[in-house]
Amino acid sequence: MRTKIVAGNWKMNGSRAEAESLMSELLPLIAGNTNVETVVCPPFPLLAKVEELIAGSGVSLGGQDVFWKEKGAYTGQTSAKMLLNAGAKYVIVGHSERRGRFGVPEPDFNEDILAHFGDNDTVVNRKTKAAIAAGLIPIVCVGETLAERKSGDTDSVIIGQVSIALREITGEQVAALIFAYEPVWAIGTGEVCASNEADRVCGVVRETVGRLFGASVAESVRVQYGGSVKPDNAVELLSMPNIDGALVGGASLKASDFAAIVNAG
Repeated sequence: MRTKIVAGNWKMNGSRAEAESLMSELLPLIAGNTNVETVVCPPFPLLAKVEELIAGSGVSLGGQDVFWKEKGAYTGQTSAKMLLNAGAKYVIVGHSERRGRFGVPEPDFNEDILAHFGDNDTVVNRKTKAAIAAGLIPIVCVGETLAERKSGDTDSVIIGQVSIALREITGEQVAALIFAYEPVWAIGTGEVCASNEADRVCGVVRETVGRLFGASVAESVRVQYGGSVKPDNAVELLSMPNIDGALVGGASLKASDFAAIVNAG
């Protein structure tokens, strides 16, 4: 059995005081839930504070992004070893808000929901390898745009993103990482992929891993769904056979909502 994993991506939100308030409310609501692994991913400046707040709670810490170099003249970047030193166990890689071609909007680009920092598939692979090498567990995000879905390219996009992300990575390493299927058109829009379709695409992720590394690795890897996950759809989504958890955005900033999603698993 794969343990469900629910990760809260705070994105660019929160202060020390807000983090303290959120965690003080959240932790009692999920205490004792051993069926679901819970992860919180605050902005980099809050990692140390949140590590203090979750100490002894069983909740894990995650970063929102990582650079593939260990150190050097890379202003504004954060290495995997730095995240590990800050107490992180997980790191999000290739989130839809970071993917894309910098300065070149895609046909359905919306600057309010997609930042497009230029993380292409090769960059995602480099970041994934760097995270693994340092001892972090990457949460590798994959997903299609609205234009790609309308043109019937969802499966080919997912297969390509998964395949490139896993280049030069061993089956043993793959078995331990997390994938998150995040349809770009559902991120921050209020739109949710139908649960049976979300499960089908998560299955495509698993099938792709199986073709590359074998059935046992495919059965071990965990695949989350991300995209406007809320308390009212969490139970249905998390009951699907290929969905092993959720990558939660906005709802992770409200303790009662995030707790309801965690406890839905």
